[in-house]
Amino acid sequence: MARATIAVFPGDGIGPEVTAEAVAVLEAAAPRHGLDVTFTSGVIGGAAIDACGAPLPAAELERARGADAVLLGAVGGPKWDNPAAAVRPEQALLGLRQALGLYANLRPVRAWPELVAASPLRPEILTGVDLIVVRELTGGIYFGKPSERRTTAAGREAVDTLVYSEEEIARLLHAGFALARQRRRRLASVDKANILASSRLWREIAHEVAREYPDVKHEDVLVDAMAMHLIRRPRDFDVIATENLFGDILTDEAAMLAGSMGMLPSASLAGPPVPGARCRGLYEPIHGSAPDIAGQDRANPLATILSAAMLCRYSLGRPGAADAIERAVGEVVAAGHRTADLAADGSSIGCRAMGQLVRERVGA
Repeated sequence: MARATIAVFPGDGIGPEVTAEAVAVLEAAAPRHGLDVTFTSGVIGGAAIDACGAPLPAAELERARGADAVLLGAVGGPKWDNPAAAVRPEQALLGLRQALGLYANLRPVRAWPELVAASPLRPEILTGVDLIVVRELTGGIYFGKPSERRTTAAGREAVDTLVYSEEEIARLLHAGFALARQRRRRLASVDKANILASSRLWREIAHEVAREYPDVKHEDVLVDAMAMHLIRRPRDFDVIATENLFGDILTDEAAMLAGSMGMLPSASLAGPPVPGARCRGLYEPIHGSAPDIAGQDRANPLATILSAAMLCRYSLGRPGAADAIERAVGEVVAAGHRTADLAADGSSIGCRAMGQLVRERVGA
């Protein structure tokens, strides 16, 4: 039986609730697929700021480095939401991404047939939607320097720097094309090449990389056009590859295709996505910490559970376990079970009950 260590960072708000359910599902799935998994738990984000004044303590970074994969709940909340603060919970995420070399963020978006009514879009637009956004994660405007506020004779001003290197762009696009080969062999590269120099470089390199994948159909799409296409004709897209800021915004928009952010998982990888291989990764739902419902057993754990499935696929080399978890989620949803974010008629079950239903099906 193969051994693996998973570092769990529950984080803030509903993070501890949803990660507890994902861990329980992994514990049910792992032994059935030849895995002996050890979980270690740490504190990052706002909870770490409260405990020791730093969002990513050195000991917790070493915990992440020593693990085969990282499972994260959520970080942040109004308590720490001071733009002038020197330390912020989100710095923990940026620090983990950089330290672990997690450059490719995979965010699958599926319109579950049973959840079409939870989306504000018309059913005919959603039918058949199954896409994945591959977002560059360690470059761009989130990491460029200088990034600062300052005061001049004319008043306050702020600057953020958008920088991308050829290597950063190429490796992300290779990850996107490799993933497209595993799916429907279509890739849309999203940029703003009509305005930004960084996007013009992105498009140039996209064309160079595309020549290495002649079996994948490639197109360039401006980011503002893609924002419209995701609402108007999302079924036309398979893999969408883009830079850090654009990917962050587009995937939140795409959450409406699934009916709720509570259904959207993500994987942040240090290498190309190859099912069956073992790649260092961090796995988390794309939703936030939702402090308004924290501790009320109202959170939707399915995005975190689906993130755990991606963890099995890409970091533990067990695509069978991933399939089993995803199938269990599908069966629970098809059976009509809903948390509050998905219940159109007001009837719902809690976070723990939803996790238990998935766990029972994984173990069946």
